[in-house]
Amino acid sequence: MQDTSREGIIAWARITMTSDDIHLLYEYDRWANRRVLKAASTLSVEQFTRDLGGSFRSVRDMLLHIVGGEWIWLAYWKNPPTTLASLSNLKTQRDAVFNPDAFPEHNAVQLKWMEVEVELAEFVNRVTNEDLATMLPFRGTRIKLTHLMQHLANHSTYHRGQLALAMRQLGAEPLATDFHVFLVENSSGAV
Repeated sequence: MQDTSREGIIAWARITMTSDDIHLLYEYDRWANRRVLKAASTLSVEQFTRDLGGSFRSVRDMLLHIVGGEWIWLAYWKNPPTTLASLSNLKTQRDAVFNPDAFPEHNAVQLKWMEVEVELAEFVNRVTNEDLATMLPFRGTRIKLTHLMQHLANHSTYHRGQLALAMRQLGAEPLATDFHVFLVENSSGAV
């Protein structure tokens, strides 16, 4: 039985993923994001931008939240903010770059997403086990890069689930983005 005490959870958090694990996780993340983008491409502009009443108004806004998250975390990992002002500037820049008004339709989102995906893949492909152990400042403490990278992949997965629900609300069919589906589809030995 797993130790759920504070000490047990802290000990568990010390177990880290290797660069091979992170590479696989981000291969999955790219695959799943592409499937979500493909499913969203079937929506009309009206459906794509329709206010569904959630925390992110529309499919477009949810997609922009995911890719904006990937963009800001990548920027954070490359050059961690050293002051609250620099963190605030980074957030302001993200909000400007991913302003929904700049993305009236699916193709605009997809083009921006591909730019971010290339940069993120380059970063992930260069990351080493030593890099993953790097402690980065975060909310008054320091957290390993590997844990922040796990957080981002988890963040994207969470919001892809919301997108699946939004697609169903719009009468569209989402594509499966389960990790096991990824593994089966990529079972030719590359994964």
